[in-house]
Amino acid sequence: MLPSENPSPRKAFKKLRNSFHLIKSQVGFHHCKWFFLIILIQVTFILFLAGTSPLATPLQHQHQHQHQKRFQISIPHKQNKDDQLPHRIHQKKQSRDQVQNLQDSKPENDQQKQSKDQIQNLQDLKPKNDQPQQLVQVQEPYDECESGRVYVYDLPTKFNKDLLSNCHDLDPWSSRCNAVSNGGLGPKATGLDLIVPENLRSAWYWTDMYSAEVIYHERISNYKCRTLDPQNATAFYIPFYAGLAIGKILWFTTAKERDQPSERMLEWVKDQPYWNRNNGSDHFLMLGRLTWAFRRKTDDDSDWGTSFLRMPLMKNVLRLSVEKNPWDDLEVSVPYPTAFHPQFELEIKQWQDLVRSRHRSSHFCFVGAVRKKIQNDFREVLMNYCKNETGSCKVVDCSVAHCYDGAPAILEAFLDSDFCLQPKGDGFTRRSMFDCMLAGSIPVYFWEGSFKSQYQWHLPLPSEDYSVYMDHNEVRNDTSIVRKVLDKFTKEDVKRMREILIDAMPKYLYARSNQGLGSSNDAFDIAINEVLRRFKQQSEQRQ
Repeated sequence: MLPSENPSPRKAFKKLRNSFHLIKSQVGFHHCKWFFLIILIQVTFILFLAGTSPLATPLQHQHQHQHQKRFQISIPHKQNKDDQLPHRIHQKKQSRDQVQNLQDSKPENDQQKQSKDQIQNLQDLKPKNDQPQQLVQVQEPYDECESGRVYVYDLPTKFNKDLLSNCHDLDPWSSRCNAVSNGGLGPKATGLDLIVPENLRSAWYWTDMYSAEVIYHERISNYKCRTLDPQNATAFYIPFYAGLAIGKILWFTTAKERDQPSERMLEWVKDQPYWNRNNGSDHFLMLGRLTWAFRRKTDDDSDWGTSFLRMPLMKNVLRLSVEKNPWDDLEVSVPYPTAFHPQFELEIKQWQDLVRSRHRSSHFCFVGAVRKKIQNDFREVLMNYCKNETGSCKVVDCSVAHCYDGAPAILEAFLDSDFCLQPKGDGFTRRSMFDCMLAGSIPVYFWEGSFKSQYQWHLPLPSEDYSVYMDHNEVRNDTSIVRKVLDKFTKEDVKRMREILIDAMPKYLYARSNQGLGSSNDAFDIAINEVLRRFKQQSEQRQ
């Protein structure tokens, strides 16, 4: 009988019984027992075949394949395969036993459903650290604070906020309340209707040139890389308004009186636990005035300024200043605040487009006032020369015109000129340098100290690519040098130089948003990023 015929067990048994009686009648008893044994073996084999479904084997293989695939997906990505092998073999054996039992007792659809449930139960019994994980590797997010975080000291308010509250007393001659309003940006600008497009006027303020202390404190209080835990800090910011604190006492006071605000602040800081960790070398502050106001060499009352930067406790502290001492490695210059404070990158792009397309009617310009008390004042030399070069030079005489910070007359003069003459101010630098570049006018310097070693974090190098230098002594001897040098630059040269200034514009502007300008770093972002990077390198060198 062939197995493929698959007879029923009852008919097969009846047929065998008849065959047995027939054989018994023809042979002796000693032959029957051998035939009986052979037939018994055949019956057993037939019953075995009858109890096995033709679909059972493929179904079993199907469940085993699904089961195997399920457990392959659940293997943790980083686990060693050799460590998994015994556990996986045990899971497969246990799962096959469960599937076989279900096949014997349930219809095909129920078998599949319950088999899946059983497999899921087996997965749930696995250890927690062996939970299924996706095989796709997740990329780590970019760390915006890879150089570290800054901790802001909670100074007594007499060193900062109280100065703003008493803004009428910050200057011996006039109120400074406008200068320190709006987080240091000053009042909203007016009178720009004929110069600035309507959609950009909200970004313009009458910002004081010495208000950077307030701007930096305002911005760093909401800085993305600020930490409230000093143990996690790479840098420690001291929000002391040193420039505002001495504004009223720079004149008509003794040297000791001028030093008192700084001395009291340092007495407070030196008692802080994290000051002594590195002797203040991971601390920094912002100086809104020129560095020379804090470098008095003697205790003579006739000597101008304070001795803040010469005090022993300041020997390791980094300071940001609108103008640095070129011979001081602990000092870094940052841009003066200008009148333009965009909130969005789009506002910068719109202003850049306006500057790029502006028609300029003057070859160069000079904005300033003559200082009659200064003998051989170089500003007077430039002023007289420009007034005689009416066809090439545009003049804004601030002894006649109202030249407060960012005045319309100043902005218009720079927008109308290819070059702007920039003599030194109270120091080697002046706020006018940045007003000039903001308008796309190319600065012309007469002292190397005005550009060498200044603003290296914020302006491109080399400076010759976007500025012009003439020695002031040569100009004194022959003022016609100014025009002769500037005439050598072609229209293509001027366009190329202006484009460098336009591209670098976000780096020397201060945004009005506490969150900065999005993907573009403004002057504040660049300064703090560089401070953190510098302190991180110092920390790595100490280890």
